Amino acid sequence: MLNRVILIGRLTKDPELRYTPAGVAVATFTLAVDRPFSSRDNGGEREREADFIPVVTWRQLAETCANYLRKGRLAAVEGRIQVRNYENNEGRRVYVTEVIADNVRFLESQNRESTGQGPSSSGGSGYGSGGSDNQGNGSRNSGNGKDPFAGHSRPVDISDDDLPF
Repeated sequence: MLNRVILIGRLTKDPELRYTPAGVAVATFTLAVDRPFSSRDNGGEREREADFIPVVTWRQLAETCANYLRKGRLAAVEGRIQVRNYENNEGRRVYVTEVIADNVRFLESQNRESTGQGPSSSGGSGYGSGGSDNQGNGSRNSGNGKDPFAGHSRPVDISDDDLPF
């Protein structure tokens, strides 16, 4: 059996950091993820809707997310889906589906508005469970150390058909 999920989306608000009574950090945030679909009303043209997916991170990863992620930032989340339930104040059973993240990769630098600057400490960094830094080569340029997209503030339009996943 396998329960793995990988999501790429933007945060809908700043992460909320809390601590359990035992002192364990837990951060929660919601990721807005595009869901393309074809509409019959528009002659089969592709349209987009968004799913708003709750994400939970624990321990060092929670503190790192709370420190570096902000509303609107692009992030990749890898983890597992968890469904839990509880009884609310009205006595009704409430079911909650959320992603328990064990790896979060920050896909934009902290200062994305500035040009000519290198990525900040959170840009392109991935943090796994236990706070281990899984940094790879955050920039994939020709090795000259400069951002090939510096000065271009417009988003890159890539069709979902061109993505390898």
